[in-house]
Amino acid sequence: MRLLFVAVLTLLTTIALAQTDDERADQQQLSAITTAVPFLNIAPDSRASAMGDVGVSTSPDVNSIHWNAAKLAFMEKDYGLSLSYVPWLRAIVPDMNIAYLNGYSKINANSAFGASLRYFSLGNIQFTDTEGNSQGQFTPNEFALDGAYALKLSERFSMGVGLRFVYSNLTGGNRQAGADTKAGTAFAFDLGGYYTSQEFEISDKDAFIRAGAAFTNIGNKMTYNTGANRDENFLPMNFRLGATLTMELDDYNDISFSVEGNKLLVPTPGGSLDTSTASVASAVFGSFNDAPGGGREELQEVNLSIGLEYNYDDKLAFRAGFFNEPENKGNRQFITLGTGFAYSILQIDLSYLLATKQNSPLANSLRISIAALLDKGESSNGEVPPTLN
Repeated sequence: MRLLFVAVLTLLTTIALAQTDDERADQQQLSAITTAVPFLNIAPDSRASAMGDVGVSTSPDVNSIHWNAAKLAFMEKDYGLSLSYVPWLRAIVPDMNIAYLNGYSKINANSAFGASLRYFSLGNIQFTDTEGNSQGQFTPNEFALDGAYALKLSERFSMGVGLRFVYSNLTGGNRQAGADTKAGTAFAFDLGGYYTSQEFEISDKDAFIRAGAAFTNIGNKMTYNTGANRDENFLPMNFRLGATLTMELDDYNDISFSVEGNKLLVPTPGGSLDTSTASVASAVFGSFNDAPGGGREELQEVNLSIGLEYNYDDKLAFRAGFFNEPENKGNRQFITLGTGFAYSILQIDLSYLLATKQNSPLANSLRISIAALLDKGESSNGEVPPTLN
Protein backbone atom coordinates (compact mmCIF):
# COMPACT_ATOMS: atom_id res chain seq x y z
CA MET A 1 0.00 0.00 0.00
CA ARG A 2 1.70 3.14 -1.18
CA LEU A 3 0.25 5.32 1.59
CA LEU A 4 1.79 3.13 4.26
CA PHE A 5 5.14 3.33 2.51
CA VAL A 6 5.03 7.12 2.26
CA ALA A 7 4.05 7.53 5.90
CA VAL A 8 6.88 5.26 7.03
CA LEU A 9 9.27 7.09 4.73
CA THR A 10 8.28 10.39 6.28
CA LEU A 11 8.44 9.27 9.91
CA LEU A 12 11.77 7.44 9.57
CA THR A 13 13.57 10.55 8.30
CA THR A 14 14.50 8.81 5.04
CA ILE A 15 17.61 7.45 6.71
CA ALA A 16 17.56 3.67 6.32
CA LEU A 17 16.70 3.47 2.63
CA ALA A 18 20.22 3.51 1.21
CA GLN A 19 21.13 0.00 2.40
CA THR A 20 21.27 -3.11 0.23
CA ASP A 21 22.06 -5.57 3.04
CA ASP A 22 18.83 -6.58 4.83
CA GLU A 23 20.49 -7.44 8.12
CA ARG A 24 22.34 -4.13 8.23
CA ALA A 25 19.18 -2.22 7.35
CA ASP A 26 17.28 -3.90 10.21
CA GLN A 27 20.03 -2.98 12.63
CA GLN A 28 20.03 0.65 11.47
CA GLN A 29 16.29 0.99 11.82
CA LEU A 30 16.55 -0.22 15.39
CA SER A 31 19.33 2.25 16.18
CA ALA A 32 18.22 5.24 14.14
CA ILE A 33 16.24 8.05 15.76
CA THR A 34 12.84 8.65 14.16
CA THR A 35 10.65 11.76 14.30
CA ALA A 36 7.56 13.27 12.77
CA VAL A 37 7.87 15.76 9.88
CA PRO A 38 11.57 15.10 9.10
CA PHE A 39 11.24 17.43 6.09
CA LEU A 40 11.94 20.28 8.54
CA ASN A 41 15.61 19.24 8.59
CA ILE A 42 16.03 18.73 4.84
CA ALA A 43 18.28 21.43 3.37
CA PRO A 44 15.87 23.56 1.30
CA ASP A 45 18.35 25.83 -0.50
CA SER A 46 21.03 25.17 -3.09
CA ARG A 47 23.92 27.05 -1.53
CA ALA A 48 23.95 25.13 1.76
CA SER A 49 23.17 21.79 0.13
CA ALA A 50 26.09 22.29 -2.30
CA MET A 51 28.40 22.55 0.72
CA GLY A 52 27.43 19.32 2.46
CA ASP A 53 24.43 20.83 4.29
CA VAL A 54 26.43 23.41 6.25
CA GLY A 55 24.72 26.69 7.11
CA VAL A 56 24.84 27.61 10.78
CA SER A 57 28.13 29.55 10.52
CA THR A 58 28.49 30.44 6.83
CA SER A 59 28.22 34.02 5.60
CA PRO A 60 24.67 35.41 5.87
CA ASP A 61 22.36 34.88 2.91
CA VAL A 62 18.66 35.15 2.13
CA ASN A 63 18.06 31.54 3.33
CA SER A 64 19.60 32.10 6.77
CA ILE A 65 16.25 31.71 8.52
CA HIS A 66 16.40 27.92 8.02
CA TRP A 67 19.92 27.45 9.40
CA ASN A 68 20.43 30.19 11.96
CA ALA A 69 18.07 33.15 12.22
CA ALA A 70 20.77 35.20 13.99
CA LYS A 71 22.62 35.57 10.67
CA LEU A 72 19.88 37.85 9.31
CA ALA A 73 21.15 40.74 11.46
CA PHE A 74 24.39 40.73 9.44
CA MET A 75 22.76 40.91 6.00
CA GLU A 76 24.17 43.78 3.96
CA LYS A 77 21.22 44.24 1.59
CA ASP A 78 18.03 45.80 2.90
CA TYR A 79 15.61 43.27 1.37
CA GLY A 80 15.78 39.77 0.00
CA LEU A 81 13.42 37.19 -1.49
CA SER A 82 14.22 33.61 -2.52
CA LEU A 83 12.43 30.62 -4.06
CA SER A 84 13.91 27.11 -3.99
CA TYR A 85 12.69 23.86 -5.54
CA VAL A 86 13.81 20.34 -4.69
CA PRO A 87 12.61 17.21 -6.56
CA TRP A 88 12.86 14.80 -3.60
CA LEU A 89 13.55 11.04 -3.78
CA ARG A 90 12.28 10.88 -7.35
CA ALA A 91 13.73 7.37 -7.80
CA ILE A 92 11.08 6.13 -5.34
CA VAL A 93 8.13 8.53 -5.66
CA PRO A 94 8.25 10.38 -9.00
CA ASP A 95 6.07 13.34 -7.96
CA MET A 96 7.52 14.13 -4.51
CA ASN A 97 8.98 17.63 -4.11
CA ILE A 98 9.80 20.45 -1.69
CA ALA A 99 9.21 24.15 -2.40
CA TYR A 100 10.70 26.86 -0.18
CA LEU A 101 9.78 30.55 -0.29
CA ASN A 102 11.41 32.97 2.10
CA GLY A 103 12.40 36.60 2.50
CA TYR A 104 13.76 39.14 4.93
CA SER A 105 13.79 42.87 5.56
CA LYS A 106 16.33 44.88 7.53
CA ILE A 107 14.58 46.94 10.21
CA ASN A 108 17.68 49.02 10.86
CA ALA A 109 21.45 48.54 10.85
CA ASN A 110 21.28 46.14 13.80
CA SER A 111 18.11 44.11 13.32
CA ALA A 112 16.11 42.23 10.70
CA PHE A 113 12.89 40.30 10.27
CA GLY A 114 12.42 37.18 8.17
CA ALA A 115 9.60 34.87 7.10
CA SER A 116 9.37 31.63 5.14
CA LEU A 117 6.97 29.00 3.83
CA ARG A 118 8.15 25.43 3.26
CA TYR A 119 5.82 23.04 1.41
CA PHE A 120 6.40 19.30 1.04
CA SER A 121 4.24 17.32 -1.39
CA LEU A 122 4.49 13.53 -1.04
CA GLY A 123 2.87 12.79 -4.38
CA ASN A 124 -0.50 11.36 -5.37
CA ILE A 125 -1.69 8.41 -3.25
CA GLN A 126 -4.24 5.72 -4.13
CA PHE A 127 -6.10 4.65 -0.96
CA THR A 128 -7.26 1.04 -0.57
CA ASP A 129 -8.94 -0.89 2.20
CA THR A 130 -7.66 -4.14 3.74
CA GLU A 131 -9.14 -6.09 0.83
CA GLY A 132 -7.54 -3.90 -1.82
CA ASN A 133 -10.66 -1.99 -2.80
CA SER A 134 -10.11 1.59 -3.93
CA GLN A 135 -10.98 4.27 -1.38
CA GLY A 136 -10.09 7.26 -3.53
CA GLN A 137 -6.96 9.34 -4.07
CA PHE A 138 -5.18 11.93 -1.97
CA THR A 139 -1.96 13.95 -2.08
CA PRO A 140 -0.31 13.92 1.37
CA ASN A 141 1.34 17.22 2.13
CA GLU A 142 3.11 19.08 4.89
CA PHE A 143 4.07 22.70 5.36
CA ALA A 144 5.81 24.97 7.84
CA LEU A 145 5.21 28.71 8.21
CA ASP A 146 8.02 30.62 9.94
CA GLY A 147 8.71 34.07 11.29
CA ALA A 148 12.07 35.20 12.71
CA TYR A 149 13.74 38.21 14.31
CA ALA A 150 17.49 38.85 14.61
CA LEU A 151 19.35 41.50 16.60
CA LYS A 152 23.01 42.47 16.87
CA LEU A 153 23.99 42.55 20.54
CA SER A 154 27.42 43.89 19.64
CA GLU A 155 29.41 44.73 16.54
CA ARG A 156 30.35 41.08 16.09
CA PHE A 157 27.65 39.02 17.77
CA SER A 158 23.95 38.55 17.11
CA MET A 159 21.10 36.39 18.30
CA GLY A 160 17.93 35.33 16.55
CA VAL A 161 14.65 33.69 17.44
CA GLY A 162 12.13 32.03 15.16
CA LEU A 163 8.56 30.82 15.60
CA ARG A 164 7.09 28.02 13.46
CA PHE A 165 3.69 26.51 12.74
CA VAL A 166 3.80 22.99 11.30
CA TYR A 167 0.98 21.18 9.51
CA SER A 168 1.17 17.55 8.33
CA ASN A 169 -1.69 15.81 6.51
CA LEU A 170 -0.67 12.27 5.57
CA THR A 171 -4.05 10.53 5.34
CA GLY A 172 -6.69 13.11 4.39
CA GLY A 173 -8.81 11.95 7.32
CA ASN A 174 -9.13 8.37 6.02
CA ARG A 175 -9.37 5.53 8.54
CA GLN A 176 -6.13 3.60 8.83
CA ALA A 177 -5.79 0.25 10.60
CA GLY A 178 -9.33 0.67 11.89
CA ALA A 179 -8.66 4.01 13.56
CA ASP A 180 -9.71 7.54 12.67
CA THR A 181 -6.91 9.86 11.62
CA LYS A 182 -6.40 13.59 11.38
CA ALA A 183 -3.81 16.09 10.25
CA GLY A 184 -1.00 16.69 12.73
CA THR A 185 -0.16 20.21 13.88
CA ALA A 186 2.59 21.66 16.06
CA PHE A 187 4.19 24.90 17.16
CA ALA A 188 7.96 25.23 17.55
CA PHE A 189 10.69 27.79 18.06
CA ASP A 190 14.32 28.28 17.01
CA LEU A 191 17.09 30.04 18.93
CA GLY A 192 20.47 30.88 17.42
CA GLY A 193 23.67 32.83 17.93
CA TYR A 194 26.21 34.07 15.37
CA TYR A 195 29.70 35.54 15.75
CA THR A 196 32.23 36.97 13.32
CA SER A 197 35.80 37.66 14.38
CA GLN A 198 38.18 40.50 13.64
CA GLU A 199 40.50 40.04 10.70
CA PHE A 200 43.85 38.35 11.22
CA GLU A 201 46.59 37.12 8.88
CA ILE A 202 47.37 33.65 7.56
CA SER A 203 50.43 33.56 5.29
CA ASP A 204 50.07 37.29 4.63
CA LYS A 205 46.42 36.85 3.66
CA ASP A 206 43.55 38.50 5.53
CA ALA A 207 41.29 35.98 7.22
CA PHE A 208 38.46 35.82 9.73
CA ILE A 209 36.35 33.21 11.48
CA ARG A 210 32.59 32.96 11.76
CA ALA A 211 30.92 30.72 14.34
CA GLY A 212 27.29 29.79 14.87
CA ALA A 213 25.02 27.64 17.02
CA ALA A 214 21.29 27.03 16.73
CA PHE A 215 18.53 25.06 18.41
CA THR A 216 15.74 24.39 15.91
CA ASN A 217 12.27 22.84 15.86
CA ILE A 218 11.84 22.86 19.64
CA GLY A 219 8.13 22.22 20.01
CA ASN A 220 5.25 20.00 21.06
CA LYS A 221 4.77 16.39 20.01
CA MET A 222 2.65 15.64 16.96
CA THR A 223 -0.09 13.03 16.60
CA TYR A 224 -2.12 11.78 13.65
CA ASN A 225 -4.62 9.71 15.68
CA THR A 226 -7.88 10.64 17.34
CA GLY A 227 -9.26 9.16 20.54
CA ALA A 228 -7.63 8.19 23.82
CA ASN A 229 -4.87 5.91 22.51
CA ARG A 230 -2.91 8.40 20.47
CA ASP A 231 0.60 7.87 19.17
CA GLU A 232 2.69 11.00 19.74
CA ASN A 233 5.90 11.72 17.86
CA PHE A 234 8.62 14.27 18.59
CA LEU A 235 9.44 16.96 16.08
CA PRO A 236 12.98 16.75 14.61
CA MET A 237 14.37 18.97 17.38
CA ASN A 238 17.97 19.66 16.47
CA PHE A 239 21.17 21.34 17.64
CA ARG A 240 23.75 22.67 15.16
CA LEU A 241 27.23 23.95 15.94
CA GLY A 242 29.80 25.05 13.39
CA ALA A 243 32.62 27.36 12.34
CA THR A 244 33.78 28.85 9.04
CA LEU A 245 37.25 30.12 8.14
CA THR A 246 37.41 32.63 5.27
CA MET A 247 40.64 33.72 3.57
CA GLU A 248 40.74 36.72 1.25
CA LEU A 249 43.20 35.71 -1.46
CA ASP A 250 43.11 39.17 -3.03
CA ASP A 251 40.64 42.00 -3.67
CA TYR A 252 38.42 39.76 -5.82
CA ASN A 253 38.91 36.18 -4.64
CA ASP A 254 38.19 34.49 -1.33
CA ILE A 255 37.76 30.93 -0.13
CA SER A 256 35.83 29.59 2.86
CA PHE A 257 36.05 26.28 4.70
CA SER A 258 33.18 25.22 7.00
CA VAL A 259 32.78 22.41 9.53
CA GLU A 260 29.46 21.70 11.23
CA GLY A 261 27.99 19.07 13.50
CA ASN A 262 24.31 18.52 14.19
CA LYS A 263 22.44 16.25 16.57
CA LEU A 264 18.77 15.37 16.99
CA LEU A 265 17.51 16.30 20.45
CA VAL A 266 15.20 13.30 20.56
CA PRO A 267 15.37 10.18 22.77
CA THR A 268 17.36 7.24 21.41
CA PRO A 269 15.30 4.07 20.83
CA GLY A 270 15.98 1.62 23.64
CA GLY A 271 17.68 4.30 25.73
CA SER A 272 17.06 5.52 29.25
CA LEU A 273 14.28 7.90 28.19
CA ASP A 274 10.81 6.52 27.50
CA THR A 275 9.82 8.12 24.20
CA SER A 276 6.11 7.67 24.90
CA THR A 277 6.15 9.57 28.22
CA ALA A 278 9.18 11.88 27.96
CA SER A 279 8.36 15.58 27.87
CA VAL A 280 9.88 17.95 25.33
CA ALA A 281 12.20 19.47 27.97
CA SER A 282 13.41 16.08 29.21
CA ALA A 283 13.97 14.93 25.63
CA VAL A 284 16.06 17.99 24.74
CA PHE A 285 18.31 17.82 27.79
CA GLY A 286 18.27 14.05 28.20
CA SER A 287 19.12 13.32 24.56
CA PHE A 288 22.80 14.05 25.28
CA ASN A 289 23.21 11.07 27.63
CA ASP A 290 20.37 8.61 27.06
CA ALA A 291 21.85 6.29 24.40
CA PRO A 292 22.08 2.66 25.51
CA GLY A 293 25.63 2.51 24.16
CA GLY A 294 26.79 5.38 26.39
CA GLY A 295 29.08 8.18 25.28
CA ARG A 296 30.33 6.30 22.25
CA GLU A 297 26.83 5.96 20.82
CA GLU A 298 26.06 9.59 21.67
CA LEU A 299 28.97 10.64 19.47
CA GLN A 300 27.57 8.46 16.68
CA GLU A 301 24.39 10.54 16.78
CA VAL A 302 26.32 13.60 15.59
CA ASN A 303 26.24 14.12 11.83
CA LEU A 304 29.28 15.85 10.33
CA SER A 305 29.17 18.29 7.43
CA ILE A 306 32.18 19.80 5.65
CA GLY A 307 31.85 22.54 3.04
CA LEU A 308 34.11 24.53 0.73
CA GLU A 309 33.21 27.71 -1.17
CA TYR A 310 35.26 29.73 -3.64
CA ASN A 311 33.87 33.19 -4.37
CA TYR A 312 34.93 35.58 -7.14
CA ASP A 313 33.94 39.21 -6.58
CA ASP A 314 30.51 38.19 -5.18
CA LYS A 315 29.52 37.33 -8.76
CA LEU A 316 30.57 33.71 -9.22
CA ALA A 317 30.92 30.87 -6.72
CA PHE A 318 31.95 27.21 -6.84
CA ARG A 319 31.08 24.92 -3.94
CA ALA A 320 31.69 21.38 -2.72
CA GLY A 321 30.95 19.45 0.43
CA PHE A 322 30.63 16.14 2.24
CA PHE A 323 27.96 14.89 4.64
CA ASN A 324 28.44 11.89 6.93
CA GLU A 325 25.97 10.10 9.16
CA PRO A 326 27.37 7.13 11.16
CA GLU A 327 26.46 3.70 9.83
CA ASN A 328 24.23 2.52 12.66
CA LYS A 329 22.33 5.83 12.77
CA GLY A 330 21.18 5.87 9.16
CA ASN A 331 24.37 5.71 7.09
CA ARG A 332 23.65 8.70 4.85
CA GLN A 333 26.89 9.68 3.15
CA PHE A 334 27.15 11.88 0.12
CA ILE A 335 29.33 14.34 -1.77
CA THR A 336 27.82 17.61 -2.97
CA LEU A 337 28.75 20.02 -5.73
CA GLY A 338 27.30 23.33 -6.81
CA THR A 339 27.69 26.75 -8.29
CA GLY A 340 26.14 30.18 -8.03
CA PHE A 341 26.22 33.41 -9.98
CA ALA A 342 24.74 36.87 -9.61
CA TYR A 343 23.69 39.47 -12.16
CA SER A 344 22.14 42.79 -11.24
CA ILE A 345 19.68 42.03 -8.43
CA LEU A 346 19.30 38.33 -9.28
CA GLN A 347 21.17 35.40 -7.80
CA ILE A 348 20.90 31.79 -9.01
CA ASP A 349 22.33 28.78 -7.15
CA LEU A 350 22.45 25.12 -8.18
CA SER A 351 23.51 22.01 -6.28
CA TYR A 352 23.92 18.33 -7.10
CA LEU A 353 24.25 15.35 -4.76
CA LEU A 354 26.46 12.33 -5.43
CA ALA A 355 25.65 9.44 -3.09
CA THR A 356 28.61 7.34 -1.93
CA LYS A 357 26.35 4.34 -1.18
CA GLN A 358 24.91 1.99 -3.80
CA ASN A 359 21.22 2.32 -4.64
CA SER A 360 20.80 5.39 -2.45
CA PRO A 361 17.46 7.16 -3.04
CA LEU A 362 19.29 10.45 -2.45
CA ALA A 363 21.54 9.95 -5.48
CA ASN A 364 21.45 12.59 -8.22
CA SER A 365 19.34 15.01 -6.18
CA LEU A 366 19.22 18.45 -7.77
CA ARG A 367 18.24 21.74 -6.15
CA ILE A 368 17.74 25.18 -7.63
CA SER A 369 17.36 28.50 -5.81
CA ILE A 370 16.58 31.91 -7.32
CA ALA A 371 16.88 35.04 -5.19
CA ALA A 372 16.54 38.80 -5.53
CA LEU A 373 18.48 41.13 -3.20
CA LEU A 374 17.64 44.82 -3.01
CA ASP A 375 18.93 47.97 -1.33
CA LYS A 376 16.92 51.06 -0.47
CA GLY A 377 19.53 53.06 -2.36
CA GLU A 378 20.97 52.35 -5.79
CA SER A 379 24.45 52.51 -7.22
CA SER A 380 25.51 55.33 -9.49
CA ASN A 381 24.54 53.42 -12.64
CA GLY A 382 21.03 52.80 -11.32
CA GLU A 383 21.60 49.11 -10.62
CA VAL A 384 21.89 47.28 -7.33
CA PRO A 385 25.32 45.59 -7.11
CA PRO A 386 25.05 41.80 -7.20
CA THR A 387 26.09 39.63 -4.30
CA LEU A 388 26.43 35.95 -3.54
CA ASN A 389 26.30 36.40 0.23
